[in-house]
Amino acid sequence: MKGNNVGYTSTAKLLHWGMALIWLCSWVIGILATHWREELNPQHGLTFTHKALASTLVFLIVVRIAWRLLHPVPALPSTMSPLMQRGAKVGHLLLYGIALLALPLSGWYWSSVADKPILVATLFTLPPLVEPNKDLYDIAKIIHTWTAWFCGALVGGHALIALKHHFIDKDDILLGMLPKRRG
Repeated sequence: MKGNNVGYTSTAKLLHWGMALIWLCSWVIGILATHWREELNPQHGLTFTHKALASTLVFLIVVRIAWRLLHPVPALPSTMSPLMQRGAKVGHLLLYGIALLALPLSGWYWSSVADKPILVATLFTLPPLVEPNKDLYDIAKIIHTWTAWFCGALVGGHALIALKHHFIDKDDILLGMLPKRRG
């Protein structure tokens, strides 16, 4: 293997894969809930599930950022060009900022202007970010929807780049984020 990536902490891996699973499930459920509303979501059960899952990311991102600040990421492989290393840092900032912050916050905003509650993991209700305002509903919906599609592209690109590192570059970036194998 090329590179010097020794891997992430177990907590970082748990946060990464746990949040990835929550994000992906929430994203798929959100797409189904909005684009097949009549067929799959007539009673808004998918919307309720989408919000219950996605809202947990608002809290988990605080934990994840705190963990990352206290535990620096492993060095990127020396085989990566400076431009590629810069691209990796920018890509991760975009994932944190847009997929893990802007997307959940835009959904919270949309629910707030629509006067629809968000029950976090079925435990408690988030307070509205703003007063209900039917005049802002359409723009809030557009912002959340387009942010979701952009995030889907970001996450898909992230996964493809991780696979490129593993199968083409044959470095250990992906292995550094995978759980350790026993044996």
